[in-house]
Amino acid sequence: MKIVSFFAGAGGLDLGFQKAGFDVIWANEYDNEIWETYQKNHPFTILDKRSIVNIPSNEVPECDGIIGGPPCQSWSEAGALRGIEDKRGQLFFDFIRILEAKQPKFFLAENVSGMLIDRHSSALNNIKELFRNAGIGYELSFEMLNACDYNVPQDRKRVFFIGIRKDLNFKFQFPKPNFPKLTLQNAIFDLKDNSIPALKYNKTNGKNCIIPNHEYMIGDFSSIFMSRNRVRSWDEQSFTIQAGGRHAPIHPQAPKMKFIEQNIRIFEPKQEHLYRRLSVRECARIQTFPDNFIFHYINVPVGYKMIGNAVPVNLAKFLAESIKQQLKKTEIQKQIDVTQKQAVAV
Repeated sequence: MKIVSFFAGAGGLDLGFQKAGFDVIWANEYDNEIWETYQKNHPFTILDKRSIVNIPSNEVPECDGIIGGPPCQSWSEAGALRGIEDKRGQLFFDFIRILEAKQPKFFLAENVSGMLIDRHSSALNNIKELFRNAGIGYELSFEMLNACDYNVPQDRKRVFFIGIRKDLNFKFQFPKPNFPKLTLQNAIFDLKDNSIPALKYNKTNGKNCIIPNHEYMIGDFSSIFMSRNRVRSWDEQSFTIQAGGRHAPIHPQAPKMKFIEQNIRIFEPKQEHLYRRLSVRECARIQTFPDNFIFHYINVPVGYKMIGNAVPVNLAKFLAESIKQQLKKTEIQKQIDVTQKQAVAV
């Protein structure tokens, strides 16, 4: 089945769908710092570099599915919480505009859990109704998932909209996962001895990294960062991998940060040398990107941005496989029904 992808970023969602057997024929990404990474890791996908607001629907290829994660900053609990009032929040409408024109069999849209905050309830209900009424309409399934339940070594809560075109006569059911919990030791223990710091001004070491992208951002830690513990142990799962490198979790080689008073912690005295941010490659592993997926950048923070904004590959693959299986099951049942009707007619 053919897929088109919007707000593709580095392509974590796209890669998950490809691993599930879908053909991502066309993708859209407006951020020029990401283009090289996407194109080199998805060489058979056409990349449209325009803003979605400037893309006429008739220039989007015919497809079986549309996927994407409209920018989440305006909905984030850590941000300004402007939601649909923010132009970035309004990009949902362009996603729906193209969905309505193309009428694929299904769509998937992902966003942050901050959408569920009470102040956004009216906007969220409006978006749901627009999805349900796009074109001939879609049966909408909506749920918040934690990536830690889906073969991803990370606490990461996100909401997913999955719609099935109404004429297909079924509603997508989110299947219950049955994966063992992965830990930081499972994910990154083999990388612990060969990371290197970024160069001055957080420029990349490039080909001097023994393992591609295995470099970490340098610089001070903000008072906000130091307000709570940022260390998870080897036998735990990672904190959420964020798009900002300054807030990358601390490597599990370090002890938990020492509590001083409310909103104030420090690095354990005499152990300060153990505290470093997770490297770009370690974050990629935690987001379940394969090691042969290389991130291209000049400034190391851009690497963190690409990874932190992505849908974890393993979670994307699980959802893609579930969509595929449920579509196939419905098609088989339709064939059985037709055969039975023909038999009765004879």
